[in-house]
Amino acid sequence: MIFVTGDTHGLTDYFKLGVFAQKNPQLTKDDFVIVAGDFGGVWSKQDLENTLDAYSKLPWTTLFVDGNHENFDMLNAYPVENWNGGKVHKIRDDIIHLMRGQVFEIEGKVIFTFGGGTSIDKWRRIEGLSWWRQELPTYDDLDEADRNLARYQRKVDYIITHSCSESTLFRLPLYDRAMKKVAFLDNAFLSNFERVQYKHWYFGHYHIDHCVLDNQTALYQNIVPLE
Repeated sequence: MIFVTGDTHGLTDYFKLGVFAQKNPQLTKDDFVIVAGDFGGVWSKQDLENTLDAYSKLPWTTLFVDGNHENFDMLNAYPVENWNGGKVHKIRDDIIHLMRGQVFEIEGKVIFTFGGGTSIDKWRRIEGLSWWRQELPTYDDLDEADRNLARYQRKVDYIITHSCSESTLFRLPLYDRAMKKVAFLDNAFLSNFERVQYKHWYFGHYHIDHCVLDNQTALYQNIVPLE
């Protein structure tokens, strides 16, 4: 089975995964939980092994797209491999980063991934220590996505991203967030994928669980199956 959830921020929002594991003892490493960005498990060399050990102890294989709160220097130091049709960083055999603009075939489902986002709190962060410019998608990422989507005639089963498109952003109830209704470059980039045919689009980033449209869902604490 394949499930998807929102940001985990290393061990900060890890609790939901432990609870989910207890409630689903039937899951094995052949099952997958996809984190929609801000995985945060590859953050500091000092805590790396302890954090990854916690994820490896989970019964399933953890997949993740990158968010804005990732250590991109460490993440991009892992070798690029091909896995299920797309490019990945294999952090461990059971912890895998699904790179930007890739299309994967997993358990008979076609999944398009595109990470990245904007840190609205970067003013209080330190570049290269708690914030990285690589958080933002690039035109090279967009070209990669277009090439891979063209192989599938721009038709997939699921889209999993960290941020969302501009039109989706303006439908979100973000009244209590500093971001509110301000669109950023990542939102503009993701708007390009509104023309892709898909069954459902899941994203994280906004720290809410909310069904935006019949086929778009913001995730944070919820863990939902891809059906």
